[in-house]
Amino acid sequence: MNLTMMNGKIVAILESRTGERLAELVARRGAVPLLAPALQEVPDVDPARIGALLRGWRERPFTLAIFQTGVGTEALFHAADSLGLADELDALLESATVAVRGPKPAGPLGARGVRIDLRAAAPFTTETVLEALRGVALDGGRVLVQRFGAANRPLREALEARGAEVEELTTYRWAPPADTGPLTRLLDELAAAGVDAVLFTSAVQVEHLMAHARAAGRESALIAHLNGVVVGSIGPVCSRALRGHGVKPAFEADPPKLGPLLAALEAALGAAPAGAG
Repeated sequence: MNLTMMNGKIVAILESRTGERLAELVARRGAVPLLAPALQEVPDVDPARIGALLRGWRERPFTLAIFQTGVGTEALFHAADSLGLADELDALLESATVAVRGPKPAGPLGARGVRIDLRAAAPFTTETVLEALRGVALDGGRVLVQRFGAANRPLREALEARGAEVEELTTYRWAPPADTGPLTRLLDELAAAGVDAVLFTSAVQVEHLMAHARAAGRESALIAHLNGVVVGSIGPVCSRALRGHGVKPAFEADPPKLGPLLAALEAALGAAPAGAG
């Protein structure tokens, strides 16, 4: 670890759930973290909806179940537990092909003893999910998709184009943070050249930050300021969201994990000219 590369550099972090951990990792590398959470995960589980889903599953079985997030997968099992239907859910999953988008949903599924048939490859995008499903017969089948915080239209449309009937299950949703003060502070610090790097760990962080700036009449300025500092992206989906708003990431973690993200951050800050922030 080379502390001189990041020593004293200000690194903005938009992560919420694991923001404190990421801030600690950044601080260990000699930088100064600036926490500005850009979202909150709001539970959105309707027990009646889960009960109806399981009853419908018995009557018209899903041939494929796709799990996209660890938080959402855990929420589904907790809801089934509260209804006394955990064994029922286990049995229904046993009769279906189970696919996961990445390692996060694999954790809670493994803890419940659920067999995982298909795993999307890194960087765990919609494209790699579809690639993992290439050999699965979908025409006329029913597919359950555990949603992450927003609808995944490309996934749904691709599955439907192959003849599948898709049902999406919402267990939580992404909302703007309850306290937007840290986001406003981030806008101010960027305007005052008080930030050296900004780390984005999800596409929704990009959207929420842009929306906050837009509401304040500062979106154009935000884009200009981001293009003047080191912007780090966790992966291709996040990078796509940044480029969609005219922001060019300085680097993208490969694979999309915190370790490679921080290693790329050290390299980028080490290469950045003095006073780039």
